[in-house]
Amino acid sequence: DDFLFVAKGLPTTLTYSFLAIFLGGIMGIFLAVSRQLKHGVLAITGVISVIRGTPVLLQLSFVYFAAPALIGIKLSVLVAGVLTLGINSAAYLAEILRSGLQSLPKGQFEVCQALGISKWHTWKDIILPQVLRNVFPSLINEIVALTKETALVSVLGEMDIMRRAQTLAAETYNYFEPMCLAGIIYYLLIKTIEFIGKKLEQRWHHA
Repeated sequence: DDFLFVAKGLPTTLTYSFLAIFLGGIMGIFLAVSRQLKHGVLAITGVISVIRGTPVLLQLSFVYFAAPALIGIKLSVLVAGVLTLGINSAAYLAEILRSGLQSLPKGQFEVCQALGISKWHTWKDIILPQVLRNVFPSLINEIVALTKETALVSVLGEMDIMRRAQTLAAETYNYFEPMCLAGIIYYLLIKTIEFIGKKLEQRWHHA
C-alpha cells in the first residue's frame, strides 16, 4: 500500500518531465541556432552562463515567489515548475547542440548555399538531423538529469513521487522506508529512460 501511494506520484513526475523537456528542447534549439547564426551572441551566452551558474532550486523559488511580484500574475505550481525546468534544460541543451554543430564540417553550409537550398530546409533537413544523431547520448543524459530534478517541485507542495514519500514519512514517523520507496521508483524510471534511449540509439545507427 505504501509503495502504491508513493507510485501514484509517477504521473505528476512524468508530466513535469515531459513538458519541461518539450519546452527546453524548443528553446535549446532556438538558442543554439541563434548563436550559430551570430544573432545576439553576447546576450545568449550571458543568459546561459547565469542559468548554468545558479542552483535550480533558486531559479524555481525566483520564478514561483519573486516573478509574480514583478509581472503581477500569480503562477501555478505547474507553470512555474515547467518554466523553471524547461529554461534550465534549454541552457544545457544549447551547449550540447553547440558542440554537435561544431563537430560538423563547415563546408556543409556552403554546399547548401551553393545548391540554392533555403536556410530553413538546410537546418531542418540537413544540419539538425546530423547534430541530434551525434549528440543523442548527451540528450538522453540531460533527460535523465531533468527527470530527477523534477523532485524539486515537491518543495512547492506538488504531490509528485518525492512529496508523497515525504507525506508518508510524516504520517508514519518513519523516513527510512518511504525514502527507499521513492528511490526505487526513481531508479526504475531512470533505468527505463536509459533503456529506451539505448534502443533508439541502436536503431538510429542501424538505420
